[in-house]
Amino acid sequence: MGILRFLNAGESHGPALTAIIEGVPANLQISTDYINRELARRQQGYGRGGRMKIEKDRAEILSGVRFGRTLGSPITIMVRNRDWENWTDVMAVEGEPTEKREITNPRPGHADLSGGIKYGFTDLRNVLERASARETTTRVAVGAVCKKMLEDVGIKVGSYVVSIGELSVRELLEGMPLEERFERAERSVVRTPFPEEDEKFKKLIDLAREEGESLGGVFEVFATGVPVGLGSYVHWDRRLDGRISQAVMSIQAIKGVEIGEGFGLAKKFGSQAHDEIFWEEGKGFYRKTNRAGGIEGGMTNGEPIIVRAAMKPIPTLMKKKALHSVNIKTKQPFDAAKERSDVVAVPAAAVVGEAMVSFVLAQALLEKFGNDNWEEIKKRVEEYRRYTKSF
Repeated sequence: MGILRFLNAGESHGPALTAIIEGVPANLQISTDYINRELARRQQGYGRGGRMKIEKDRAEILSGVRFGRTLGSPITIMVRNRDWENWTDVMAVEGEPTEKREITNPRPGHADLSGGIKYGFTDLRNVLERASARETTTRVAVGAVCKKMLEDVGIKVGSYVVSIGELSVRELLEGMPLEERFERAERSVVRTPFPEEDEKFKKLIDLAREEGESLGGVFEVFATGVPVGLGSYVHWDRRLDGRISQAVMSIQAIKGVEIGEGFGLAKKFGSQAHDEIFWEEGKGFYRKTNRAGGIEGGMTNGEPIIVRAAMKPIPTLMKKKALHSVNIKTKQPFDAAKERSDVVAVPAAAVVGEAMVSFVLAQALLEKFGNDNWEEIKKRVEEYRRYTKSF
């Protein structure tokens, strides 16, 4: 769908992860430093597992960029897995299969069993290597390119954590500007806009770790400065809220997505649910509230886009809280326990959410304004902003 698209490839313990982005206009300034800053943000957050101590993700741009500017041709980005040297025999491309590190015990809540049945694998490593959230590394790299594009035309994308487990800061957010929420979240080890509350969250995460448990939570992604009219109402698959929801829902462990006040609107009267329209010379049409989350009729309405996502607890649990399962070969019951895992990955998932929202918005932006020369596109966006203010 659309002008901009990407494919990614790679296994969690393979030699590298790669992505190819097609449709990025020529003359966009981009650097590996910019991409690497986003990759580093994905790896942070209190409660992450041992893998984050092994991998220090660094992007390598292999095509589509010359002297810091895009060429308009496909961009290839590679992120090497530093742990690959310990997996060369297990993840070998050629040779005979090995039972070393074979996985036959499917974990409840994971892709293991369904993937094994679907593709005919009795070694479930074939499933988990690709189903793993390690795959999101290249999504963040792609999202960084898209985020740079959006920044160039005054669109800011950010995120923050609203809750982890039963602890929530949602009640405290009212009245705080979105970009301030983001800036404050960047100073928090759990990425909430209230770093002064970090100790409460750390205690909860430590307790979960001691109990062999994992935790989920809720994060929000926002985009400010988005012009009116991205997306469309004319076909179901062009509606921007649907596209954003699908992109965010595709992130591992995400089980719910809402735009604006989402499910909360179902509890209100119509007079309380919609954003009244106002007009002011030099400003054009605007709303004083944003219950719709910046999208009406499948299109942006000029207000900030607000996307909220619920992440379930990670299904890989420690021995104390092992869940029941059945071996795929022997059909014998067992306790699905692992020794190493994240306790909570909501802060990281929020960064991935930024990447996916950035991709969809960049895609919609290029659909409306063209995709050849970035310098020309920027001028068109500016002209359109003037037009919408005077409409």
